[in-house]
Amino acid sequence: MEDLLNKGPVKKVREFIKKFDPKLEVLVLDTTARTAQDAANSLKCEVGAIVKSLLFRAENTFLICLIAGDKRCSLNKLKKTLQKKDVSMANADEVKKNTGFSIGGVAPVAHATSLDILIDNSLNRFPYIFAAAGHPNCVFKITYDDLMKITKGSEKEISE
Repeated sequence: MEDLLNKGPVKKVREFIKKFDPKLEVLVLDTTARTAQDAANSLKCEVGAIVKSLLFRAENTFLICLIAGDKRCSLNKLKKTLQKKDVSMANADEVKKNTGFSIGGVAPVAHATSLDILIDNSLNRFPYIFAAAGHPNCVFKITYDDLMKITKGSEKEISE
């Protein structure tokens, strides 16, 4: 466990969140948090309190959408918000290249490239939410307001 916290993508996320708030901790789970449902089961919380970090391609740029685990990102709402017609999910290679993380462990922070971040306002239903921390077994707990601040994300209604 200690080894996982001190190397690679998890170390990068851990250092990033500690700089923001020294009280924030990366939690290493005994079971996977690869999907929102897996994470909710592991953490014994509502699936909606899990933050899904999804990379989208919007014409020639990439952006991250942070969505509650019990919602889906609406491509129609996203297209309207971005005022772009060609919007689609990024593939696994694009996710790794742009975020520095593999699917199943994409954190909302500490990305390999500078990415705009949209945060679905449905996440504000929960006092605390859990986001991936660079590995399928690692998450961190944060408030919605702090997620907004740490990501410098824009609050939008982009889920269905």
